Amino acid sequence: MSATILFPFVGGDTVGGSHVSALAVARRLDPTRFRPLVLLHRGGGTLEDYVRDAGIETRVIDAPIMAPKAVRGALDVSPAAYMARSLPRMIRLIRETAADIVHTNDGRMHVNWALPAKLGGAKLLWHHREDPSKRFANWFAPHLADRMLTVSHFATPPRARRVMGDRVEVARSPFDFSPTPRDVTAERARLRQEIGAGADALDLGYVGFLNLRKRPDVFVKVIARAAGRMPDREVHGCIFGQEETPGMMDTVRAEIARLGLCDRVHLMGHRPGIAGPMSALDMLIVTALNEPFGRTLIEAMDLGVPVVATDHGGNPEAIDHGKTGLLVAHDDLDGFAAAVQDLADSPAYRRSIADRARESVHARFGLRTSVQSGERAYEALLGSAYSACPGKGAPDADGTRGAVVR
Repeated sequence: MSATILFPFVGGDTVGGSHVSALAVARRLDPTRFRPLVLLHRGGGTLEDYVRDAGIETRVIDAPIMAPKAVRGALDVSPAAYMARSLPRMIRLIRETAADIVHTNDGRMHVNWALPAKLGGAKLLWHHREDPSKRFANWFAPHLADRMLTVSHFATPPRARRVMGDRVEVARSPFDFSPTPRDVTAERARLRQEIGAGADALDLGYVGFLNLRKRPDVFVKVIARAAGRMPDREVHGCIFGQEETPGMMDTVRAEIARLGLCDRVHLMGHRPGIAGPMSALDMLIVTALNEPFGRTLIEAMDLGVPVVATDHGGNPEAIDHGKTGLLVAHDDLDGFAAAVQDLADSPAYRRSIADRARESVHARFGLRTSVQSGERAYEALLGSAYSACPGKGAPDADGTRGAVVR
């Protein structure tokens, strides 16, 4: 007997952290107990290719998504049209697939699938990967979600309108760490040749979407401060990622020009295989605010790249300051520059940070632990008939059974 778990996504050409995390778990669920089925409202894009390449059963559905008028696109519908057209189709699909759980992983899917899950007879697992202050997470999730997973303690909604108790639990994003080390020397040579940097240059990186939360424009300012603090050092900044907030690329370009950094800050674009270029960096700079739990931070730590990050959001839950990375107040540009200089001036310190960081993320954020967390949540919703060990749930790699946030 296996339970059907629906994973709905918008679809299209964006493959973000929520997709990578959710699908990494979906494709590794115990097939004797769980059947994952990915639903895409928009087919034919990069995400559909990504899902099908992962070997997960996929279906493109004819149900336009509800969106507020201010951001409504050509493929979106008004709330009234959603209620008349999409909602009945989504309820029917839940029943046709005999879905047991609808596992939503981003804001638009939470909003669009909460009601169909309830009316279609499925359990709703609301996986919150966003800002904890989101209105829907605090107002609607406590009433509509049968269970909530959050990617960090920070991401747990602080003003829930109804006490969720043990219905909310922290389940970290999964990371499938490669046992094969990168050829850092070769990767670094390629990067420096691409950006025209010298052999002794200090290469600092930003990796992620260009949006308001991640603050790529602040990264540009950090490069300026770091370069000013180390006038005898050739400091470069590499921005890897695509624009998500409209106009953000123009903002970044304007900041680069204003600070006279046209030859020092490089817009590298989106790289599907980011591990190689990331491993070439001397440091990853994370300037984000309200980041629930950033993937690139953990990926850099796995690759042996020291991280300097804001002491904000979920970052302190991943980094032990001074041991596995450095944390800086989000508005302290000089603090960022000082942290960069401290690591740049001491190769031994930089290596010790990198070594401890790699050990830490491997011990805490491996894929197996995340899969077990997901399966435990399904078991809690479905009962002991779906448990690998009825009444107990599957233990983590360290023998524990996961912390419940109350």
